Formats: sequence, structure tokens, C-alpha cells
Amino acid sequence: MAELYELKEKEERVILVGVSISDADDTKDSLEELEELAKTAGAKTVGVVIQNREYMHPGTYVGKGKIDEIKELIWELDATGIICDDELSPAQMKNLQDELDVKVMDRTLLILDIFAARATTSEGKIQVELAQLKYRQSRLAGFGIALSRLGGGIGTRGPGEKKLEMDRRLIKGRITQLNRELKEVRRHRELTREHRAKTKIPVVAIVGYTNAGKSTLLNKLTGANVLEEDKLFATLDPTTRNLRLPSGQEILLTDTVGFIRKLPHHLIEAFKSTLEEAKYADMILHVVDASNPQMDEQMHIVYETLKGLDVTDKPVITAFNKQDRLTQSVVLRDFKADHIVNISAKTGEGLEKMQEILENVLREKKMAVECVYPYAEAGKIQMIRKYGELLEEEYRDDGIYVKAFVPVEVYEKVKG
Repeated sequence: MAELYELKEKEERVILVGVSISDADDTKDSLEELEELAKTAGAKTVGVVIQNREYMHPGTYVGKGKIDEIKELIWELDATGIICDDELSPAQMKNLQDELDVKVMDRTLLILDIFAARATTSEGKIQVELAQLKYRQSRLAGFGIALSRLGGGIGTRGPGEKKLEMDRRLIKGRITQLNRELKEVRRHRELTREHRAKTKIPVVAIVGYTNAGKSTLLNKLTGANVLEEDKLFATLDPTTRNLRLPSGQEILLTDTVGFIRKLPHHLIEAFKSTLEEAKYADMILHVVDASNPQMDEQMHIVYETLKGLDVTDKPVITAFNKQDRLTQSVVLRDFKADHIVNISAKTGEGLEKMQEILENVLREKKMAVECVYPYAEAGKIQMIRKYGELLEEEYRDDGIYVKAFVPVEVYEKVKG
């Protein structure tokens, strides 16, 4: 009887490589994050190499001496590849592969791979494939031999998998087609935004570093059933849900893709329509993982990304999440936020206070209404209920007394 062998995908064992160009840079933290990314993509980190240089080597990313050291490590640790912490040029990638004779990946390829595995909607899949193709298009010259070395695993997954051997002309054609499809998706998204604007329901965009707890918060508040995992980029596609605040005011909460160090420009371009949810929102809810030692730096990266998207004039509420994980008292500050609140999306701590702050910020943009409506104009009260905040309502002989706050656009229609 023939023996049955269980075929398993060979585990990728990788060495992480970074270049530190000054004492003040964050190479060590960045490599720790790269290890998390590698783990998310299914690879095991078996070694870490940092080279201190004045600049990255234009031809091989690291210097000749370091390449020899990496060669030794590959042999000693039985590594199947290396992952560099920056985006490599086609020449750097090709030269490193020629020198090391193993699979060479960079941070961008790794993030694209994770995005490919996480995308579930048609829009997400189009955006990932587009970013993958643009990345590969610029590397076709050096990818000839490299592709045969990839041999499955990281960098070969997702919608771009079938197109690995395409020539430039085919890739260009596919990019044109995907851009057309994306344009259609964006048009649909714009129509959705226009519809939201007409309904006058305020939109709150949830932003934050990846794994800060945005999905957990959305689920806790709205029961949205979005995937929650203690992983980088656990969810990728944006989710919008209704939330009725304690005052009765209805708002829309929109989750956005998590931000990260060195987010590849291909991805920022491809995901612009998703990230732009923040641009068209009425306010920003910035979720921060208060238990993360790199919290301040992560906040800085979020603000820099928002600035790059031209999101600069919105009220910002910073929610310091994961209070349940803090073992000691920490002073939490965010000088760029209009309001701060300590919460735990997991336990529900501080969520009432957070909703109170959301109501107060919304109220600042509204006008006060206090009048008695004749019974014949009771329809106006329905409008107040739908778009504003009804504080008092009393039925009197001469009509209905109302005290409320309403958006400026609605005020003209309901003033007595």
C-alpha cells in the first residue's frame, strides 16, 4: 500500500534587514513592526540585521561586508529569504538576489501581500491588484530570474498572482482596465457621499494606526460584526454603520484602513478613495492604542498621513483605547486633538463619555431653536427629530413647545 504524504507549504524563514542612517531614527522599532508584518503574512523571523550607514547603498541597500554577514546567517539559520525594511529599487532587489541566491522581499511587497490576503470587497481587490501591478511594473527588468525564485508564498498571493509572468504591455493594459473599474467604484462612492450629504446625517471617520482597535470599537458601538484580530491590517475594507447617540441624534461611523510606518505610496494612491472617507467626514475619531510603547510615534504617523490626504480642518476626538491593558497610570496627551477620552472598546469603559463628547462637538455646529409650533406645522418637529437634537417637547393649548438644536441647513426650514 502506497504511503500517503501530507503536503504542507514550506514555512518561510526570513532574516529582517534594516539600515539606520542616524542615531535618532526609528530603525529598531520599525524592524519590530516588520517582524509583526512578517508574522501576519505567515513567515517566521529567524534573524535581524541592522547596518549603520550614512545612506542606503544605491546598488545593494547594505554594504559589501553586511552582504557577506547576511550570507553566513542565511546558511546558519537555514533562512529561505530576507525582507528589507525599505522599498528596494529594481537594481537593489536584483543585485541582492544575485549576491544571496535566496528570495529577496521589501516592506512594500510584504504589505501588498497582506492587503491581498485581507481584501474581501470588489473595490478592495481592485485596489490591491492595481497596487501590486504598479509595483511589479517598475520591477519587471529585474524580476525575470527573481520570479522563478519566488516559488510561492509571500509576494505571490492575491489577485496579482495570475499576472506574475505578464510582460509590460499586458500589465499596462490590465492597469488601464482596473483604473476604469476603480473610476466606476469611486463614482459610486461619491454618489453615496452625496446621498449622505443630502440626508444631513453627520459622518464620523474612525482613523488610527493599524491594530489600534478601530474594528472592536465599531463592533461595540454598532454591532457591525467586523473581523477583530490582534493582527496588523485584520480588516481592510471600510465599513459604515449607523449609530444613535443617547440624545437620539443619528450619526454614521465609517471605519478606514489602518495607517502604518512607510505606508507604500502605491497603496496610498490605490486606496485614496477609501482613505478619503476621512476627508469628507464631519469629524475625526482618532483611536490610539494606549498600551503600545510606540504610541506617540504612531499618533504622529496618523497625523502625517491625514495631512498628506489634506485632512486638516476637522474637529478631532482622540480616544486612548485599550485602557484594560494598562498596568500602571499613564499621562495621555494629544495636543493636536480638540478633545481626548480614555476608553476600552473591549470592556466598554469610557464609551458613554466618548458619545457625550461626540454630541457636544456636533452641537457646536448647530443652532438653537426654541419656539411654539402650531399643530398644523407638526411636520417640522419630525424634521428636527431626524436631523437635530430634540431637548424638550411640550403639547400646549396654543401649539407644541420645542427646544432643540438643529444643523444650520435645517434651521431655515424649521425656524418659527
